[in-house]
Amino acid sequence: MKKSLIYKESELPQVINEVVEMLDSVSVITLEGSLGAGKTTFSKALLKKLGVVEEVISPTFTYVNSYIGDNGVKIYHFDLYRLSSEEDFVDLGFDEYLYQDNSLVLIEWPEIVYPLVKERVLKLKFDYDGIERRSLEMLKE
Repeated sequence: MKKSLIYKESELPQVINEVVEMLDSVSVITLEGSLGAGKTTFSKALLKKLGVVEEVISPTFTYVNSYIGDNGVKIYHFDLYRLSSEEDFVDLGFDEYLYQDNSLVLIEWPEIVYPLVKERVLKLKFDYDGIERRSLEMLKE
């Protein structure tokens, strides 16, 4: 399934709802896009929608933050901007977070780990569409 959207930040809740409808068949969500394109803003809104009550912060310096959502689902939010290779990801043991029961993994800057996420993946690619709008391509594999 492939879908493209253009939205303003005020329309983000509707975009989040579309993604949530797909989560029954998704274990990993990857978020691509340049700096400031909306990956972390999207992640925060999605986690709130999934029942995370604590403050969601970008894991830029810790690589991963974990949360508990509705129904006890474990949510792992990665930011791999500072990792240089798939080997680094595996050496840190992060591959063990992938595909756990009752969990969802969000990965910002996922390019180095694409060989590890081949099933039940929703790939999101964010871009600018002018000053106030973003474009989003969704590809479900």
